[in-house]
Amino acid sequence: MLNVQQYDIAIIGGGLAGLGLSIQLGKLGYRVALFEKEQYPFHKVCGEYISMESWNFIESLGLPLSQMDLPLIKKLIVSAPNGTVLTASLPLGGFGISRFTLDEALKKIAVAGNVSVFEKCKVEEVVFTNDTFQLHTSLGDFSSRVCCGSFGKRSNLDIKWKRDFIFHKNNKLSNYVGVKYHIKANFAADTIALHNFKNGYCGISKINNDEYCLCYLTTAANLSDNNNSIQEMEQNVLYRNRHIKNIFENSERVFKTPATISQISFSKKTQLHDHLLLLGDAAGMITPLCGNGMSMALHGSKIAAPVIDHFLQNKISRKELEKAYAATWRKTFAGRLRTGRILQSFFGGQWRTNLLIQCMKIIPGITKWIIAQTHGKPF
Repeated sequence: MLNVQQYDIAIIGGGLAGLGLSIQLGKLGYRVALFEKEQYPFHKVCGEYISMESWNFIESLGLPLSQMDLPLIKKLIVSAPNGTVLTASLPLGGFGISRFTLDEALKKIAVAGNVSVFEKCKVEEVVFTNDTFQLHTSLGDFSSRVCCGSFGKRSNLDIKWKRDFIFHKNNKLSNYVGVKYHIKANFAADTIALHNFKNGYCGISKINNDEYCLCYLTTAANLSDNNNSIQEMEQNVLYRNRHIKNIFENSERVFKTPATISQISFSKKTQLHDHLLLLGDAAGMITPLCGNGMSMALHGSKIAAPVIDHFLQNKISRKELEKAYAATWRKTFAGRLRTGRILQSFFGGQWRTNLLIQCMKIIPGITKWIIAQTHGKPF
């Protein structure tokens, strides 16, 4: 093919998994192309709480978190739709940082490390032929020996490839809507709160710049029942939990129009598609209730980097690369995803949520067990 740009690795999607992987492989001297359909910096619907398990890894990428004066989060508050409140400590804890800040910083590290970052570039098709990936994009054609997909919650490629989770339309793990604000609020800097309402929950925690991330997830049906109006839904559904109403009525919004995303699915996904390695949300989403999607994305990139390196050095075959990556990914994350899906389905109904939180208050061991099951160890 003429005018095809050739790389060792092509990464589709410039979120945390894609950026983390590109930086690691760039440091090893490989020619890396990273494709992002948006332009940095930009806001993403995200809880913006990262488990401390990721701290050392992020610093190893070149971002000095310890010098950024970020809020450290050690406490958890959970409220039921009826207002019952549970408090608990987070043994490992986490920290808050805006994706607007984090992604831009990692992108700059990637570029400085000789990663070719193609912004505002949509990958339209990927074809694997003759042991090489051919990528057709809005900025031209590319080829690579290895291709990775870290393209988020639902992409044009997912639809084109007819991945199984696309067809899971009406179960308790599909068709969610996410909404995010940044706000100024009077709320404890060391605490993350998760407030439940009918068919959804709302999280708040401090991030950088003396702001708070206010992010909630609910069903598309909730939005539809309120004339597809976010404001109406907030007033008619979310405000029934007095804790959420208090936050909305006693805070200042940094940006008036929220960031939104639809058609979110937590159904089980695969980690491979036609020899392409999938990372981050493309490989499997943990429910936001567990608060560890960003850590899992970063950890997934650390799992992928060494096996890709071994393959490019011809130390292992492509089949061995794919087998090793998928097996390690499942061993590391399958249990956390399973726990998250169970929690997600349980928290769907009001009476079930009220009952679970009441039981967690009476028996603290339940809370400790759930926290342990949804958090990983430092990597």
